[in-house]
Amino acid sequence: MKFLGYKRPDGKVGIRNKIFILPASVCASDTTRIIASQVEGTVTFNNQNGCSQVGPDQEFTMDVMAGMAANPNVYGTVIVSLGCENCQMDLVVKAIQERTNKPIVKFIIQENGGTIKTIEKAVRAARKMVQDASKLQREEVSISELIIGTECGGSDMTSGLASNPVIGELSDRIVEAGGTSILSETTELIGAEHILAKRAKNKRIKERIYEIIYRYENAIKLVGAEVREGNPSPGNKAGGLTTLEEKSLGCIHKGGHSQIMEVYDYAKEVKEKGLVIMDTPGNDPSSIAGMVAGGAQIVIFSTGRGTPTGNPIAPVIKITGNKITFKNMEDNIDYDVSSLIYQEKTLEELGHELLNEIIEVSNGKQTKSEILGYTETAIARVCNYM
Repeated sequence: MKFLGYKRPDGKVGIRNKIFILPASVCASDTTRIIASQVEGTVTFNNQNGCSQVGPDQEFTMDVMAGMAANPNVYGTVIVSLGCENCQMDLVVKAIQERTNKPIVKFIIQENGGTIKTIEKAVRAARKMVQDASKLQREEVSISELIIGTECGGSDMTSGLASNPVIGELSDRIVEAGGTSILSETTELIGAEHILAKRAKNKRIKERIYEIIYRYENAIKLVGAEVREGNPSPGNKAGGLTTLEEKSLGCIHKGGHSQIMEVYDYAKEVKEKGLVIMDTPGNDPSSIAGMVAGGAQIVIFSTGRGTPTGNPIAPVIKITGNKITFKNMEDNIDYDVSSLIYQEKTLEELGHELLNEIIEVSNGKQTKSEILGYTETAIARVCNYM
């Protein structure tokens, strides 16, 4: 199968053609918001980090910023920093250039005469970059160029029964076609890790699966907390999920039945083909941010209770196995797969339909979160600010 995508100078293929206005820290976020609001075709996000962070947290932030700029859906990046933050401009530029050779323009607020002068210069640069990007034409490419991120949020009992298995069927089809599928949410692999470990490509990957599980649980215990205190959430419980292990057994269906080829740390670049795991939080916006930073051009998101989550860089396709939720939140949810529960359609039929939806969105069809302008983004954290 093929889709129409944008070929990038680094050899990757995008399904969107965005200009990314990147705030290097929280102190630049309002400035980038104003810039993006003045230039159609640009996107940004509210970066709450970039300063006063311990080393591992700063690495998370740097990896997300660099990965989002390098994501194939981005034509080029306008970076804005304050000037005195920990994520210094030269560090951010270097991190991006280690992943891609796409266009970069940079502005430092303290060196450009303050906010208004920086906005004026950056708006002009962004307009020029949008114009350059508009010259690019879509070209036919293989579906093997796709990296899909898989996520579930606001889960209920139908998530494990219908929507996650359908995503798993899609995942297997993407893998069979030579593409890549990312299984995420480490906290929601707990209790099912032994099942995933049996599917690991080799002993090293098997051990990595256990490693990220134990590391996550121990990190939460260091602050005197327990992962099961907050997961399942109140909404999960109201939807019929009683334990974290029960939730995990539904969650892992998103990975289908393919062999697990690699395990990646949060927001690291995904280079391996096939089914991979990324160590992300269960929190939806931060998990999606990690996968998008890893290179996912599109995210498939199952929800039983309903959620409006989107992303500034990658389109998010929302599906549900709960027909009541779909009726209540049809403004937010793209696809109803409850027909699997009622035996009106088979898993194979729905997997084929969802694959066709992936192709249509890759060709340019807007998802409901895109139409609504939902771009909420968070970055995973290790500890409190300095």
